[in-house]
Amino acid sequence: MDSKPTQASPENALPALPLPAIQAFAAADMAAVDALIRRRLASDVVLVNQVAEHIIAAGGKRLRPMLLLLAARALGHQGADAHQLAAVVEFIHTSTLLHDDVVDESDLRRGRSTANAVWGNAASVLVGDFLYSRSFQLMVELGSMPVQEILADTTNRIAEGEVLQLLHVRNPDVDEAAYLHVIERKTAILFAAATRLGALLAGTGADVQQRLHDYGLNLGLAFQIADDVLDYSADEATLGKHLGDDLAEGKMTLPLIHAMAHADDALRARLRTIVEHGDVAALDDVVAAIHASGGLEYSIDRARVYAARAEAALAGLEDNEAVAALRGLARYAVDRTT
Repeated sequence: MDSKPTQASPENALPALPLPAIQAFAAADMAAVDALIRRRLASDVVLVNQVAEHIIAAGGKRLRPMLLLLAARALGHQGADAHQLAAVVEFIHTSTLLHDDVVDESDLRRGRSTANAVWGNAASVLVGDFLYSRSFQLMVELGSMPVQEILADTTNRIAEGEVLQLLHVRNPDVDEAAYLHVIERKTAILFAAATRLGALLAGTGADVQQRLHDYGLNLGLAFQIADDVLDYSADEATLGKHLGDDLAEGKMTLPLIHAMAHADDALRARLRTIVEHGDVAALDDVVAAIHASGGLEYSIDRARVYAARAEAALAGLEDNEAVAALRGLARYAVDRTT
C-alpha cells in the first residue's frame, strides 16, 4: 500500500463515530478475537483457566485489540492475522491488570472482585505470567520479526513504567512531567503498539506506521488522564471501583498534582501528609482542594489536547468508516463516564 494515502478534505470527511457505532462496526472482528482468546486461554491446569476466565469474562471495552483492528481496517487490511495480533495485545493488557491489582492491593475492578481477592496474590501473579508467555507464543506463530520487535520493546517499556510508578508511590513531589512519563510507559505505549501493528499488518510504509503510533500514543495519554479524573469525580457504582483508589494507593495523578501546585503553604503541607500516608479517609479534603484549584478542569483540558493530537495524526489518511471510528475513539476517551 502507498505510504502516502490521499487526504480527505475536511468538508467531505466522515463524521466521528460514537462508541456504540464503533462497537457495531467492529463487532464481527471483535467476536472473532474473543473466540480466539477463549480457545488460546485453554490450559490443562484448572486454576489457570479459572483465573484467566475470571478477568477475561469481566468484560471491558477491549479498546486495545479494537484499536489494532480499526487501524488495520483504516488502511485496507482485515484477516486472521489481525485477529491473532489483537488477541496478543489483549493478553498482554490482561496480564498487566493481574499484576497491577496485586501491586495495588486492589479488591474491585469493573464492579467485580479482583482475581487476587478471590484466589490470592500468588495465583494472580503466576497466571499473569502465563498470559504473558501465551501472548508471545501467539506472536511467534505469525512469523514476523518486526511484530516481535515492537511487542518485545512494548512489554519491556510497560514493565519500566510499572517500576517507575512504584518508585513514585506516596511521593508528594511527583510533578506533571514525571506523571506523564509514567503514564506514557504504563498505558499509552500499548495503545501506540496496537495502532502501529495495525498499520504494519496493512503493509504501509514507515511514515504511516509512525502516524498510527502517534495516534495511539496520544490517545493513550488522553485516556489515562481522563481515567485519573474519574477517580476523583465519577459515580462509584458506574465506575466499577472504589473512588479514591489512587489516593489510597499513594498515586500522584494529574488532578492532585495540579492542586498541590496551586495550594497555599498550609494546604500544601496538609496534602503532602495525606499523600505520604495514603489517607483515603481524607478524600473529601483532597477532592475539595482539587475542585478549588480547578484540577479536574485543568486535567480534562490536558486530556483534550492529547485527544486533538491523536486526531491530527490521522490527517492524510484516506477517509473511511474505520478512520471515522478512530476519530470517534479520540473524542470518547475524554467524554466518557466510565
